[in-house]
Amino acid sequence: MAQVSFHSKSPKLPNRSNAPPSFPGNPKTSPKPFKPTLLRAKLQKHLQPTPLFNPHKVPPKGHSNHPSHISSPHQLLFQNQLPLFSRQVFFEAPHKSPTTWSSVISSFAQNEFPSLAIQFFRTMLVNNIRPDDHIYPSATKSCAILGRSDIGQSIHCLVLKTGYDRDVFVASSLVDMYGKCGKIKDARNLFDEMPQRNVVSWSGMIYGYAQLGEFEEALTLFKQALYERLDVNDFTFSSVVQVCANSTLLQLGKQIHGLCFKTNYDMSSFVGSSLISLYSKCGVIGGSYRVFDEACVKNLGMWNAMLIACAQHSQTEKVFDLFKQMEGLGIKPNFITFLCVLYACSHAGLVEKGQHFFELMKEYGIEPGDQHYASLVDLFGRAGKLQEALSIIREMPIRPTESVWGAFLTGCRLHGNTELAAYAADRIFELGPVSSGLHVLLSNAYAAAGRYEDAAKARKMLRDRGIKKETGLSWVEEGNKVHTFAAGDRSNAKAKEIYRKLEELGDEMERAGYIADTSFVLREVNGEEKNQTIRYHSERLAVAFELITFPSDRPIRVMKNLRICGDCHTAIKFMSKCTGRVIIVRDNNRFHHFEDGKCSCGDYW
Repeated sequence: MAQVSFHSKSPKLPNRSNAPPSFPGNPKTSPKPFKPTLLRAKLQKHLQPTPLFNPHKVPPKGHSNHPSHISSPHQLLFQNQLPLFSRQVFFEAPHKSPTTWSSVISSFAQNEFPSLAIQFFRTMLVNNIRPDDHIYPSATKSCAILGRSDIGQSIHCLVLKTGYDRDVFVASSLVDMYGKCGKIKDARNLFDEMPQRNVVSWSGMIYGYAQLGEFEEALTLFKQALYERLDVNDFTFSSVVQVCANSTLLQLGKQIHGLCFKTNYDMSSFVGSSLISLYSKCGVIGGSYRVFDEACVKNLGMWNAMLIACAQHSQTEKVFDLFKQMEGLGIKPNFITFLCVLYACSHAGLVEKGQHFFELMKEYGIEPGDQHYASLVDLFGRAGKLQEALSIIREMPIRPTESVWGAFLTGCRLHGNTELAAYAADRIFELGPVSSGLHVLLSNAYAAAGRYEDAAKARKMLRDRGIKKETGLSWVEEGNKVHTFAAGDRSNAKAKEIYRKLEELGDEMERAGYIADTSFVLREVNGEEKNQTIRYHSERLAVAFELITFPSDRPIRVMKNLRICGDCHTAIKFMSKCTGRVIIVRDNNRFHHFEDGKCSCGDYW
């Protein structure tokens, strides 16, 4: 693994000399409290008596004002998901100690009310209450949830000014906040300066690297943490497993799964969700099922992870079965659940079913967001219902985003409607700078229709805007080594054997009925050159490498960063038939399981 270094150009962290306790926005005034009788009535209506807390025994007003009494009801109210009532109890207390403030801010932060936690933190400062080592971590956690590194940096200034920067818990919470907000250099600078670190600071750094795609750095830190005999927790394991999943490092992921098993962290729903994702993204859907089925407790995150795993592996009926099971168990789906189900419908061409689930969101009180509308547009676009898809966009109650127009552009590309594709591209460009993928998608739409001049213009626009086109790559894992291929690549040590294998297999495929579809060559070249170009696409080189390296009946697993082209999809179906091998290809959308000349996607992708 390469060593991680940070340069002096990285943004400076706040210091004591420039640390005013300022915050973006103005502190809000305290809301007007409810009447005590109304509070008690609402408590009696919404809370069921438990051994820990009986709402009929809420201390009367004369006894609940003492700070030692006021904190406990807060936490108990929050256990029953009643934040407004907890806030009411707080405001009824005329004398609020730092412990009281700490209790309410911590309760908001831990129960998914980060905005209220920040609001109360501001109000506390206005009331000249000095934060302590219990309050700071709750405030920074709320900043991390909200993605507000600007507020977090202001809190960091206050930490320095009040002398808590050497407190391991406070400093670790800041590292975690910076990492989750994508400020990885700030997180690393603070991490390196810490005289003492705990599991929160280590986990925060690993997670920060992981979410930015800096997988090598994340794994290096994890190995260092193990070397220093750190007692890692479920959050650490979850982050590292996600690194293996996103890097498709199956063997390393299995080793970490074994470590989770030895430490009993495989029982954590948090880790379980990541393990489901690991096996799914590495093409081993059976492993995902085993993790899911063996879990003693399944939270919503695990159900969602299993739903998207099934959807990406074309197991659409299983997606619907899982959704029914959730309903039967009384597990309320969230917006991610519906994204998973809509994705499954879109990639199976189930338009009516997709519409049903989109409408079902309202029954669960979920307002569709731009991602849900993008999925709905994708559903209609892939089915060739382009006018209906366009109507959905025009009737959306929110402004269409790049993802919505991008879904429509994909449908136009798939069905060869270059006029609507150009219209969609114009709408996307109006939104501001866009990714290289959308430029290439438009260019490919023109090229597929034989409009090479327009395709060239689209690519020139890409260059003029300084946007680099993503290179198409495919890779396979051999032990602890990853072999990567680009189209026409001859850099591999086994290049001669790979190309010889493709020539031999190509002849056998043609005898079996394979005919190359050169319309997927999106450059204006002659026929023979088109045949040569398409024959050596990256995924075919990767498959050939696996065939000569592992001449057995084990499944071949190939990962790819872009969408598999139509001709390669057909070719690999013939490869599976001629070799008798199961070939699993993951492109940027889904998994394709090729076996005996057929694909799990049913040629609909």
